[in-house]
Amino acid sequence: MSTRRDFITRLGGAVAAWPLAAKAQQSAAPAIGWLSPGSPERDQLRLDAFERGLQESSYVLGSTVRLERRFAQDRNDHLPALAADLVGRQVQVIAAVGAPAARAAKDATPTTPIVFASSVDPVALGLVSSLSRPGGNITGVTDLTVELVPKQLEILHELATGARRIGLLVNPENPGTEPQRSEINRAARALGLEIEVLHVRSETELHEVFTRLPELKIAAVVIVSDAFFNSRSDRIAELAGTGRFPAIHNLPQFPRAGGLASYGGGFIDAYHQIGMYAGRILKGEKPADLPVMQSTKFELVINLRTARTLGLTVPLSLLGRADEVIE
Repeated sequence: MSTRRDFITRLGGAVAAWPLAAKAQQSAAPAIGWLSPGSPERDQLRLDAFERGLQESSYVLGSTVRLERRFAQDRNDHLPALAADLVGRQVQVIAAVGAPAARAAKDATPTTPIVFASSVDPVALGLVSSLSRPGGNITGVTDLTVELVPKQLEILHELATGARRIGLLVNPENPGTEPQRSEINRAARALGLEIEVLHVRSETELHEVFTRLPELKIAAVVIVSDAFFNSRSDRIAELAGTGRFPAIHNLPQFPRAGGLASYGGGFIDAYHQIGMYAGRILKGEKPADLPVMQSTKFELVINLRTARTLGLTVPLSLLGRADEVIE
């Protein structure tokens, strides 16, 4: 009888230990830090794409890998503290959303591997030594939007031929703002256009800028790639529509929401790629050995319905180049 009682006691102890063992195993899973200037809601598409990339590297969020998420809620000045917190929690990799987050992560640690998705030239920003041999502890994906901004201006000029004074919507807290502004000024001079730089850091400033466009005699707007603007493409399309301003964005969500046009790389694919890179780093590869990938596909999307509403005639040559035409 005592033997049977001892067996039942041991069995009960083992059953009670199972959930504790499972919890310990989960907490022992490697951790990735997600560092974003935005919010959980606005990052969902990015997170979904990142998770798919991890899965292709045989990692499953919540099971074989954990994700420590940190969001600055549109306060880029909070990014350094959030990056330091992730480093202090000894995450194995930091995934940085955009150039400001990548800069904050790099400043926070010379050793923790970092993967970024950014539209800013990472060499010019000082994040990596070169695209092919990044060196150090950081690598990622870029669509080099600095080179795309002049193209966006050219497309907007083709769509709104009568617009001579163009507003350039920028976030001054983004370290990529200055090179983008230099490039578009050069392109504007070649086209005989005048550029007015418009600084926007918040929802309030975004609304105020669009309210002031008529008094500034601005006839059309280029929205420079930035995490703040990218997460508000629907809102910007609404404001541009209300004021009847031709505008171009880098994301196709903008014309799909009623904006005039977009030209840029696939930002969703970028987060899928850095998810794959994060998985490879967890398996032992070094960021220094993983070249910074560049987006090779750029899409032009035109909302023909919006063009008609604005009284614009879209050239057949431009329609023929479009990857998507919304009618």
